[in-house]
Amino acid sequence: MTPRGMTQAAFFVLTALVDQPRHGYGIVQVVDELSEGHVQLRIGTLYGVLDRLAADGLIELDREEVQQGRLRRYYRLTDAGGAALSAEAQRMAAGARAATERIAAHRPSAAGPAPGGGSVRRPGLAGGTA
Repeated sequence: MTPRGMTQAAFFVLTALVDQPRHGYGIVQVVDELSEGHVQLRIGTLYGVLDRLAADGLIELDREEVQQGRLRRYYRLTDAGGAALSAEAQRMAAGARAATERIAAHRPSAAGPAPGGGSVRRPGLAGGTA
């Protein structure tokens, strides 16, 4: 995959193949489950992703079976695919950590100073600060 990372669809397809070989419909179901419905692969998109991952050597054909008169191709993750998935997961985790730290550092705390760093002005009886 490219140094900038892989597509979300490719990431979830590789993740779906970590534990066992799967056929297309099985991959679609696991991707839907893993992504909590955020990544919904259409069959045309799925096979485009599978073709690219196979061409990159990240997955390979495990076996073919005939089920109810239709050919099912099962794909498995290669060692290179496992390494690419691991690297992408680490890259994404590092990015999430950086974002989380930055958000936390720039979020005003409930007990901290008011925005602008000054004291909070509260009107008193004479309109001064309390």
